[in-house]
Amino acid sequence: MIKKIIDENSISVIPEDSDDLFNLRRIIKEGDSVVGDTTRVIKQEKDYSRPDKGERIKVRIALTVEKISLDDVLDRLRIGGTISESSNEMVPHGSHHSFILKMNDGITISKKVWLPVEKNLIESNDKQLGFLLVAIDTGDCGIARLKGTHLQFIPNIYSGSSGKRYKTNFNIEKFFEQVQQAIISIIKEKDSVIIFGPGETKKRFANFLQKPQTQKYKIQVVDGIDSGGEDGIYTFTKSQAMKEIMSDSKLAKVSSIIDEIMIMANKKSRKFTMGFEETSKANEFGAVDSLVFSDKIIQTYDEKKIIEFLNDTESKGVKTYGVDSSTDIGLRVTGLGGIVSLLRFPIES
Repeated sequence: MIKKIIDENSISVIPEDSDDLFNLRRIIKEGDSVVGDTTRVIKQEKDYSRPDKGERIKVRIALTVEKISLDDVLDRLRIGGTISESSNEMVPHGSHHSFILKMNDGITISKKVWLPVEKNLIESNDKQLGFLLVAIDTGDCGIARLKGTHLQFIPNIYSGSSGKRYKTNFNIEKFFEQVQQAIISIIKEKDSVIIFGPGETKKRFANFLQKPQTQKYKIQVVDGIDSGGEDGIYTFTKSQAMKEIMSDSKLAKVSSIIDEIMIMANKKSRKFTMGFEETSKANEFGAVDSLVFSDKIIQTYDEKKIIEFLNDTESKGVKTYGVDSSTDIGLRVTGLGGIVSLLRFPIES
């Protein structure tokens, strides 16, 4: 999340991914003030204008928040409230309006008092490492950027090699150039590049990347992943190699938590929870050590109740991780009731 502190009460932010939007859902509350650019329909008062027709204009408004919710389908945040200030005198104060906040939209949030958990949520996504995953073979290449636990894919790139054509006319350098340009289009400044796939193509491509455009990035080659393309990406995110190479990443930490819960379940240990009711009860006793929740839980339970619960756990020092359905881990957490946790001590059921 891009942020700029205006004063002790106000912070300007630009969400860069779905994690940022979810964090803003947890930060913005009823009574806060949100300033941003939007559009309003202004009724025409000219001669011969249709009374039912209006002109849509851009306007900057300040909104006193009355309602906030996540969109069920798209990565969007809906912020509704009463207009307290506007840059156009034709937009009346006191009328109702809704912002539809998407990735890369900017707003300024003002609060009477910022709670520590809210400040931590503003900062949390900045600490996450970014990884550019490249699953390459002679036939195709899959590319995805991993930030936190979210995978952003670009379409597979196909080399056009096959059979005799590969032996005679195929120029792998041109294929590598295509892949390099795709990497440049999605990579961020501090990302690391991780290359894997069957055979020796991955090593040849890593050598190819030793050029001014990409030489500044940290590049690692990983053995043991025998698939290219999108399948190779998914295989890597479930592998032991991912946990070892990306041990400090959010995905690796979440994967380890899920594995530990599965081991405890087999041993019939009571030092874990599955589902909202179990986890909520454990939180009341202060027993939760770390917690993983799926974005789908918002659609299963009351959104406001879940947000309050997550903020309460984090204020108690619980390590909280959100996952989505872009990875296998997100789907696993959804299948386990949408929320799981490791406990400091067992709770009697």
